[in-house]
Amino acid sequence: MEQPALRPPASLDLAASPCADALRAELIARWAEPHRRYHTTAHLDAVLAAVEPLAGHADDPGAVRLAAWFHDAVYDGRPGWDEERSAQLAQARLAACGAPDDLVREVARLVRVTSAHAYEPGDANAAVLCDADLSVLGGAWPGYTAYANAVREEYRDVPDALFRAGRSHVLRRLLEHPHLYGTATGRALWEARARENIARELASLA
Repeated sequence: MEQPALRPPASLDLAASPCADALRAELIARWAEPHRRYHTTAHLDAVLAAVEPLAGHADDPGAVRLAAWFHDAVYDGRPGWDEERSAQLAQARLAACGAPDDLVREVARLVRVTSAHAYEPGDANAAVLCDADLSVLGGAWPGYTAYANAVREEYRDVPDALFRAGRSHVLRRLLEHPHLYGTATGRALWEARARENIARELASLA
């Protein structure tokens, strides 16, 4: 499946250097791997775009943007494992490019947060990253349907009955949260439609 061209910031919020250029190229290549269906360059582009209206909530928007680049840079369809490997990749590559230690630690921490989208109250950077990652839930129904179908394709080896049961469990747990989004802006932009979309997909899985 051919993916749309990616148009994110060229700098990765790092000082311009051959290392930063090489890292950007590596990350784009990873996100364009042929086995991906949802976690593609299009998803990365969407997350980076969604960070922008939320950036004012973050303590360190640059760290959030870098974490968006890395959050599924390693993707084998193994929840938890993928995020851990992606965090380790961020630590190695950012350190090699001379990023400050505190920035490296924060980016890796944020990548790990995306494993379960769980974070402590007041964790502004995590709230922004997670809201951006989940912004797809609050899009128009055709886009949401494309997202849901792409997720199914990534789990195409899972029998239909098992997938439907697992997906239904995930969706029900989302609806149990008092808020899907951790920032006021995220809630204003996406909360109502996201709940409608999730309920609609859940009904289709029954």
